[in-house]
Amino acid sequence: MAKKSDYFGLGYVVSLILAIIPVTSWICGAITRFKEGKILAGVLRLILGWNIIWICDLVLMIVSKHILRLLNI
Repeated sequence: MAKKSDYFGLGYVVSLILAIIPVTSWICGAITRFKEGKILAGVLRLILGWNIIWICDLVLMIVSKHILRLLNI
């Protein structure tokens, strides 16, 4: 069985493809944070998720198979 990754419990390859595309990474990152109950982190991803957060998400998805957890509030 393949290990689950960060976006919605999807497999690593599917999550990596979603992380590579900027718009889907932005939307999926925000939805993932909202699902975790981290409202402020989800809102910040919606506002700031286009630039540095997207690059960090991409690098961390490749290295550790998880997106950036900037705030745990």
